Amino acid sequence: MDRYDLVVLGGGSAGESIAGAVARGGKDVALVEERLVGGECPYFACVPSKAMLYAAELRSLIGVAHQAGAVSRPLNLGNLRAAYAAAVARRDEVAEQRDDSGAVRRLEEDGVKVMRGRGRVVSAGVLEVNGEQIGWNDLVISTGTVAARPELPGLDAVPLWTSDDAYSRPELPESAIILGGGPVGCELAQVWTRFGCSVTIVQRAPRLIPREEPVIANMLAEAFHRDRIDVLLDVQAIGVEPIGNGICLSLQDRAPVRAERLVLASGKKAELDGLGIENLGIRPNGEGYLDVDERCRVLGQEHVWAAGDVTGIAPFTHTANYHGRIVSANLLGQDVRADYRAIPRGVYTDPSVASVGLTEDAARRQGGRPAKTRHGKFRW
Repeated sequence: MDRYDLVVLGGGSAGESIAGAVARGGKDVALVEERLVGGECPYFACVPSKAMLYAAELRSLIGVAHQAGAVSRPLNLGNLRAAYAAAVARRDEVAEQRDDSGAVRRLEEDGVKVMRGRGRVVSAGVLEVNGEQIGWNDLVISTGTVAARPELPGLDAVPLWTSDDAYSRPELPESAIILGGGPVGCELAQVWTRFGCSVTIVQRAPRLIPREEPVIANMLAEAFHRDRIDVLLDVQAIGVEPIGNGICLSLQDRAPVRAERLVLASGKKAELDGLGIENLGIRPNGEGYLDVDERCRVLGQEHVWAAGDVTGIAPFTHTANYHGRIVSANLLGQDVRADYRAIPRGVYTDPSVASVGLTEDAARRQGGRPAKTRHGKFRW
């Protein structure tokens, strides 16, 4: 059985950076990834979504300029399908056609053994991949998250996409219901509506992007109404069924809504199923994530670490990269601790939303006494 100083389970942003850094530090490292090295960000999330948001915003600006007479040459603004196809081609180009061979090559050049497959912990110090067992002195769990499927009657019987599908497939539906009004749902809604798709957001919470200040969420909702996005807030979906070439979503105390496609954007859950972490005595916390200490070591473990979205701490790529630096430094003999007090957040809609630190409600819950300025911001 081959044995490594470090085995990294999951090759997303955190896992990729940890594996490379520790290998460059002189350790024997293996990385196990069943999908794409680099994770969601370069192939299904950050990079393709921003490419599509830029294309949607550009098309909107050109349309406004043309109507105002600032663009004199004739423009064909009606061929939305062709415009979307061009945007998709650009999206796939910047997402490297979802080909991770470059990322794999860079890791191998650093001395990392890249193994394709789903890893499972057999016992302390032993991991199984595709029937082969490998040994580890330290283990990093950085498997990320997957889309959470709500308990919605009829869900298995209807055309269903996740955001991964929306940002990797070429089709643009005529109409769509997006279940969830967080950052992912909001960004996708604005992309699709600006290319001619009729979009309805169904949000269980009383406002969009509920983790941000209410005044910001209200401004975003107003912008969405200008974009002709139908925003249904404080609404509970109670069932869905196929109807013709699309779906019908039943809502509690509301008329049902119909569309060609249903998109899940209602949350994520840690990707821990089948990993065998129970063989190490590890249990997820009440929200389904792995609890870690200030060094990103899994609580109660000496040689098991966790990084990125699987920890449930600020699910952003820059947090995963930060975890990567923390874990790598500790594995290479330093004593480095994480500090989460000023993690920036962004929603890349038009207008975009940028935040850092605590919201007013969160500050009050922690004993703070924030004072609002006349612009609606607050200070200590």
